[in-house]
Amino acid sequence: MYQLDITLKRGHGLAIRDRGGTSDPYVKFKIAGKEVFRSKTIHKNLNPVWDEKVTLLVDNLREPLYVKVFDYDFGLQDDFMGSAYLYLESLEHQRCLDVTLDLKDPHYPDQDLGSLELAVTLSPKEGDFREATMLLRRSCKRSSKQHQSMRLSDVHRKSQLWRGIVSISLIEGHDMQPMDSNGFSDPYVKFRMGHQKYKSKTIAKTLNPQWREQFDFHLYDEQGGFIDITVWDKDAGKKDDFMGRCQIDLSQLPKEQTHRLDLPLDEGEGSLVLLVTLTASAAVSIADLSVNMLDDPHERHEITQRYSLLKSFHNIKDVGVVQVKVIRAEGLMAADVTGKSDPFCVVELSNDRLQTHTVYKNLNPEWNKVFTFNVKDIHSVLEVTVYDEDRDRSADFLGKVAIPLLAIHSGERKAYVLKSKELTGPTKGVIFLEIDVIYNAVKAGLRTLVPIEQKYIEEEPRVSKQLLLQNFNRVRRCILFLINIGCYVNSCFEWESPQRSICAFVFFVLVVWNFELYMVPLALLLPMAWNYILIASGKDTRQGDVQAVEDLLEDEDEDFDKDDKVRGSVRPEDERQSENHLLEDILSSWHCEWIRVMVDSERKGFMNKLYAIQDVCISVQTALDEVASYAERIKNTFNWTVPFLSCLAIVALCVATVIIYFIPLRYLVLAWGVNKFTKKLRNPYTIDNNELLDFLSRMPSDVQVVQYRELKLDPSHSPNKRKKNTPG
Repeated sequence: MYQLDITLKRGHGLAIRDRGGTSDPYVKFKIAGKEVFRSKTIHKNLNPVWDEKVTLLVDNLREPLYVKVFDYDFGLQDDFMGSAYLYLESLEHQRCLDVTLDLKDPHYPDQDLGSLELAVTLSPKEGDFREATMLLRRSCKRSSKQHQSMRLSDVHRKSQLWRGIVSISLIEGHDMQPMDSNGFSDPYVKFRMGHQKYKSKTIAKTLNPQWREQFDFHLYDEQGGFIDITVWDKDAGKKDDFMGRCQIDLSQLPKEQTHRLDLPLDEGEGSLVLLVTLTASAAVSIADLSVNMLDDPHERHEITQRYSLLKSFHNIKDVGVVQVKVIRAEGLMAADVTGKSDPFCVVELSNDRLQTHTVYKNLNPEWNKVFTFNVKDIHSVLEVTVYDEDRDRSADFLGKVAIPLLAIHSGERKAYVLKSKELTGPTKGVIFLEIDVIYNAVKAGLRTLVPIEQKYIEEEPRVSKQLLLQNFNRVRRCILFLINIGCYVNSCFEWESPQRSICAFVFFVLVVWNFELYMVPLALLLPMAWNYILIASGKDTRQGDVQAVEDLLEDEDEDFDKDDKVRGSVRPEDERQSENHLLEDILSSWHCEWIRVMVDSERKGFMNKLYAIQDVCISVQTALDEVASYAERIKNTFNWTVPFLSCLAIVALCVATVIIYFIPLRYLVLAWGVNKFTKKLRNPYTIDNNELLDFLSRMPSDVQVVQYRELKLDPSHSPNKRKKNTPG
């Protein structure tokens, strides 16, 4: 056993990874694939000074110290900046040595990425070997960080169960620093608490932004914790400008109360106004298959009573409970060179994420775990993902299923075919689940009319030619549908079919002569009733829409598969590095040295223009997706894609018909205007929302319908038929 004392002094000439020509470097130390140290982050510096000390216990000098440097990107994948090995066998014992490590990229060994200066002392450690081994394990407790949305934080891995919820309402900002030439800024806010991250919307051209957004964090530490908040100015085509930071110490805030915080920004100007509420933990748990609450008749009865219609207006946010039994999987993909895998399963419901243990060297693992979640939104989608655990790198994806809670048949044990990452095609293997959902329909309906919960930031959208083309074709289908309706109406005017034109003319005269405003919501009920009759009679037209979307996604799947094959051997932290060499590769293929010289001299300006074009493409891609998605959601509301939402729409339309029939329009408009004008006076910190858009956000688009659809199961896979395990 040896004691390794390391002083991380400084870095020299580190690589540029940010658009502003700088980086935000930090350093990781690994031994035997385990992360044993991570330094603080030095912002906007290519020659950082850390002066941090760490003491490690090492039992095998043959294992080198692996040093990796990353550029910290808040809310994004951190960029790889280089790595080096420190071979411990070559160190003299009990002597402080100054070491300079030259950083390299394994994929581009000739590139100069700068260097690190360390002071290292290696000393034999005396004492009980068993005790030292335990200390070593503790020092290595912070194991290698897996893919940011696949693995849990260190605290989360120990218990996985959060002890409370922190709700943050981002209200507004005051007197912020102007960062643009027009004297304004385009501010947005980033929140970070451990592995949990959120990003607000951007408010353009203002120094006193009004956000009015809400975010929820899981609280794992009973003592509280810290939430780091940074404010940025959005700049198209270049690195966003830093505007300031602040921090919330949760240990100073009493629970079960809402606190108004006016936080001044450090390293900047102005302040943020927040509302922070700490509440007790929701009912989440992990148990073995033999111990679960819904199998106990008394527990099940109590839970059923808690969500009965008689308690519909008690604790509106507590909509229901879902229990997921993760039983086993069969026929998984072999991810290791031995022909086996080390599978574990991650179960996610919105931002709630729990995971099973790992079953090593097995393609037919049995987990037999029970996960219990509180349901805050009945329209949430349960995602179950299987990964292959790797000791010293990111977990490998094996398969995934996405199951809307409203599509679950409670208590039924089913085998689900695993899908690809994009959920558009099958992959190898099936997973056996048994899911119970108990919820209150009134609470679920009321929660439909509030903003949907945002997901943690995982990655920024990327430009994709296939996705852009797919969204364009989806918008084109919607436009063609409207054109066809217009052509049909025009054919009535042109008397192409005299019988049809006569019927249309009579209908037009009767409607106009007898028209009343209450007939508008009543008329919207007619297509819903017609579609319901078609579906009930077996003439379901929805399959044609699903097939059309599947055809659109086929080409995209092929391109994704090609990308996966190319990227399969590349680590996530190296992807951005590969992209940085794309320009040089293109220039080399052109064999134009004079262009290379010109680009090297004006690289910064060229890259800024490239990023600006990329931002425009992403904006167009996102806008097309939103237009197509809302059009498809409106259509799916009328064709009963989600019966619960269609029934809710019918109730709303019937209520609207009755109200408009009995109450004069002027009174309704007056009530609406008074409410709008007085809302901020009655509640200055209310979060604005549009109930119609919130309703439509719960309805899946055609792409989501394809993603959530169950694939046909091979008859050889039966929920009650157990396949023999194949351990390695």
